[in-house]
Amino acid sequence: MADVDQRAGKEEPEPESEDEVYEVVDLTEYARTHQWWSTVFGNNSGPIAEKYSVATQIMMGGGAGWCAGYLFQKVGKIAATAVGGGFLLLQIANHSGYVQVDWKKVEKDVNKAKKHLKKKAKKAAPEINSFIEEVKATDFIKRNIVVSSGFVGGFLLGLAS
Repeated sequence: MADVDQRAGKEEPEPESEDEVYEVVDLTEYARTHQWWSTVFGNNSGPIAEKYSVATQIMMGGGAGWCAGYLFQKVGKIAATAVGGGFLLLQIANHSGYVQVDWKKVEKDVNKAKKHLKKKAKKAAPEINSFIEEVKATDFIKRNIVVSSGFVGGFLLGLAS
């Protein structure tokens, strides 16, 4: 009883060590109730985030990204070879005399095209912004951030392989 009376007389008991100041948090319960992607990207995180584990989502996105990157690499090589080969053949034909190029007309047409593109670029900016808003690609990425991250990583690996 003497201890209880002594404690009642004190307004604030001082902690004996720093460990008493901290609150113990059960991380598993906290993770179930406070999902990090909900706070960052909103409550509608999409059906993929709810059906599969994070590791499965990363593997699915990474596999799809690797396939896309690998195909992009192969098609890019073929396209570059075709364009470069065509340019080389035109240069050989020009040098051999099979093709005569009026370079003054080419320069005039290129300058005309530049002016036309500059005018169109100034007018196209509002159209591009409305197109981006219509597509809502950012909403998809926000809802499926883990799969999207896996896809980007896989795409880069596919380009490198």
